[in-house]
Amino acid sequence: MTHFGLICPASTGHLNTMLPLGKELQQRGHRVTLIGVLDAKPKTLAAGLEFQVIGESEFPSGAIAQSLTNLGKLSGVAAMKYTINLLKGSAVVILRDIPKAIKEIGVEALLIDQVSPGGATVAEFLDLPFITVCSAVVLNREQSVPPHFTNWRYNPAWWAPLRNQAGYELLKAVAKPITQVIAQYRQERNLPTTSGSVDGFSQLAQISQQPAELEFPRQHLPKWFHFTGPFHSPVGREAVAFPYEKLTGQPLIYASMGTVQNRLQYIFRDIAQACEGLDAQLVMSLGGALEPEALSNLPGKPLIVKYAPQLDLLQKVSLMITHAGMNTTLECLSNGVPMVAIPIANDQPGVAARIAWAGAGEVVSLKKLSVPKLREAIQRVLTQESYKQNALRLQEAIRRAGGVSRAADIVERAVSTGKPVLAQTQQ
Repeated sequence: MTHFGLICPASTGHLNTMLPLGKELQQRGHRVTLIGVLDAKPKTLAAGLEFQVIGESEFPSGAIAQSLTNLGKLSGVAAMKYTINLLKGSAVVILRDIPKAIKEIGVEALLIDQVSPGGATVAEFLDLPFITVCSAVVLNREQSVPPHFTNWRYNPAWWAPLRNQAGYELLKAVAKPITQVIAQYRQERNLPTTSGSVDGFSQLAQISQQPAELEFPRQHLPKWFHFTGPFHSPVGREAVAFPYEKLTGQPLIYASMGTVQNRLQYIFRDIAQACEGLDAQLVMSLGGALEPEALSNLPGKPLIVKYAPQLDLLQKVSLMITHAGMNTTLECLSNGVPMVAIPIANDQPGVAARIAWAGAGEVVSLKKLSVPKLREAIQRVLTQESYKQNALRLQEAIRRAGGVSRAADIVERAVSTGKPVLAQTQQ
């Protein structure tokens, strides 16, 4: 059996992807340790996995939570720059501390989140096999595919690659603080220069929790790239109480801006006003951003909770209003729930563009957010059957994709053979 190390950000969206995969491997007899900052410890231990701390001086307990609180107040380019700064700090800690931690606890292979810069360089330096896990939208760059931070739709027109390339050049400039840290580390250890976006991706297997049907057309993904569908599981999630007795029996509209970019209070007010008067009950989860009492006077008197048992609630929902985080999007689609997306920052615009492209929902950009626009989008998704049918089509695609079990199969095969695991269509 293999001792796997998990490397991922200490935020809910990434832990909710990596921990179920780690748990699946543990249940197959492997040893699994998450190597991360202290804020990741509670969820890791709750999942029954081992935990090895790094970066205690830079990231004491609560530091990531506070950083994410600050990030939640930002949007657009400001949020992206703040995220880049966080990732730079993370890269410094990963490069400095993880090699020593790996040697101390005897990790034999790594699962590295695609947005954990420096992880691949550490694996290369230690000559360890590693697998890339895409918890967010696929970040592999391709000229025909718009950058992840834009809300641009896929377009086969001649000018679209030029537009996309301009976006990638902007991203390259913004991400320079991270690439410089990694380049210096590689130079000091005589590692070859990378030509990747930030850090290298695995040459054994790259695994995305998207179904292929939610991704824009791709021509240049590696042969060992796998769309396995999501790894959703209660693993590592705290049980959340919910007042089910307050549900009226009307069609449910569920609104959540996630657990990070959820501190723009006016969005909740606009959602409530847009849903007022509809033959539906609105349930709002604040994702820990506020106490429900702070929004007690919203129009239409929606049912407001600090947290919601999202996996359970989505089984009852007719429509979700979402920030278009990848995990929430996939949880909706796993339940055949269409969406109205209000993306805030980072990869959310890219995820929202894919929701619209797949026909499973509508997008209202933050810059153009207004009550009339939002209400129109909500009514369109609720009344036009095509959105529900496309959500159900993607639900079936997710069912076929294989999920966490298939992902674990790929991981085991890659590590045991030391050879690239080709996607099913190429095997």
